[in-house]
Amino acid sequence: MKATIQNDVKDAMRAKEREKVTTLRAILAEVQEAELQKRGEALVEADYLTILNRMVNQRRESIDQFKKADRHDLVEKEEEQLTYIMPYLPAQLSEAEVIAIVDAAIASLEVKDMSGMGKLMAAIRPELLGKADMSAVSAIVKSRLG
Repeated sequence: MKATIQNDVKDAMRAKEREKVTTLRAILAEVQEAELQKRGEALVEADYLTILNRMVNQRRESIDQFKKADRHDLVEKEEEQLTYIMPYLPAQLSEAEVIAIVDAAIASLEVKDMSGMGKLMAAIRPELLGKADMSAVSAIVKSRLG
């Protein structure tokens, strides 16, 4: 994945896409930071998904804040950055697919109420990581258990 992003940075530089270059370099900086924290160990796909999900969540939070502050110029910039990050994530699951996964996990773990939410989230997180917005998944789990 790192090599792909590095090649995409070069392509974006050749095409003079400044915002794309900046966004992809930010991803690479996060990847390098994660590599340093792992002390030279190679990153696995889950590590990349975690990094990319964190960046997507940061952008979404910023978009919400900028909308509240009526800063449409900054909203557009953050949304543009999102469009450059999203292709590196797996295809996003539909709400119906997420509900099916949640319902299957509820049945298999025999979770009856909100007290089992942590156990349920821990079970479905690996399957949904990078494929769905985890805050939306959490809301679905709450509605199914509540």
